[in-house]
Amino acid sequence: MKVKPFMGIRPPKEFVKEVASRPYDVLNSEEARQEAEGNEKSLYHIIKPEIDFPVGKDEHDADVYEKAAENFQKFQDKGWLVQDEKSMYYVYAQTMNGKTQYGLVVGAYVDDYMTGKIKKHELTRRDKEEDRMKHVRVNDANIEPVFFAYPQNAELDAIVSRITAGTPEYDFVSVDGVGHHFWVVSDTKDIEDITHIFTEMPAMYIADGHHRSAAAALVGAEKAKNNTDHKGDEEYNYFMAVCFPDNQLTIIDYNRVVKDLNGLSDEAFLDKLKENFIVEEKGTEIYKPAKLHNFAMFLSGKWYSLTAKEGTYNDNDPIGVLDVTISSNLILDEILGIKDLRSDKRIDFVGGIRGLGELKKRVDSGEMRVAFALYPVSMKQLMDIADTGNIMPPKTTWFEPKLRSGLVIHKLT
Repeated sequence: MKVKPFMGIRPPKEFVKEVASRPYDVLNSEEARQEAEGNEKSLYHIIKPEIDFPVGKDEHDADVYEKAAENFQKFQDKGWLVQDEKSMYYVYAQTMNGKTQYGLVVGAYVDDYMTGKIKKHELTRRDKEEDRMKHVRVNDANIEPVFFAYPQNAELDAIVSRITAGTPEYDFVSVDGVGHHFWVVSDTKDIEDITHIFTEMPAMYIADGHHRSAAAALVGAEKAKNNTDHKGDEEYNYFMAVCFPDNQLTIIDYNRVVKDLNGLSDEAFLDKLKENFIVEEKGTEIYKPAKLHNFAMFLSGKWYSLTAKEGTYNDNDPIGVLDVTISSNLILDEILGIKDLRSDKRIDFVGGIRGLGELKKRVDSGEMRVAFALYPVSMKQLMDIADTGNIMPPKTTWFEPKLRSGLVIHKLT
């Protein structure tokens, strides 16, 4: 792997909490408008610039992208974002529920993405890629980082541990209760050692941010193609990523709620489930899946345990072993007639961060008829899928905590 330090553009300490925001794709325009209300320093003015227009403005209009660039320049002019004077790495750590994960902020090499050394596990949609490509082009910068994982490395652990024993540059708790801690890596030997250790890594993995990764890499490749004097060491050959060791990351469950039983009564639906699952009624107390191939179901006020029977899955197949594959094939498709998880309006998805009570609430309200909770995917499963060139089914992984945007920005020139 090839990585490099870069001259980050960052908020001064006194402004960081006002500038930092959630990622652009975890909230809608109205939510961004509310969160940024009364805060002219909020990064939403750059990553969700439609909030500076009247309600209802199409976020994909050309003048919205131009507004992003105008606001990015304004933030720099006002001193809310300031560029570092030398190229550095950064350590970004997050604390949630008493657990801290430590990531290195690096310039990731565009060519490593293009050649598959940076590995994917999800499909991307061209319209979403193009949206972020326009945003990168107009700002000539990666405003938000992507979220990578790498195979745990003892040498990197030791360097990060030593750096983080010092006083952080930023240290604050966001409104969701997550702690954010940020250190600058300015020592020349540390920078050289980090760069060298990454060269010996066989691969990195996109954990979260497939569309941002694709957009950043594609714009970098586009700039290289259009530059008649391209040499290969230009800043646009790299894009900003926060890279975490795989053993520190947590993937939480990504659950499903369905509007109807495809014309079946409760009894008929349960009978069909019993063909491929051991079905146990668990009563009214929330039931959480206990292990791989065990599912929780909420139906008509009761929780059930569903355990896939031997022979209904293939633990030797990186896709066949996934509980999303089992539930998609044997319940959603075979019984409920839901063929395409990306487009079918009868199904919705609920991130496990909301808790299983959210599933019960949506069924009890009458909005949904049945809910399914899945055992979380492991980092090993994700990496096995990426290593074999496979793609996970839609809505498989949910990483928490999400990276905060605005702690550092990477300019492409």
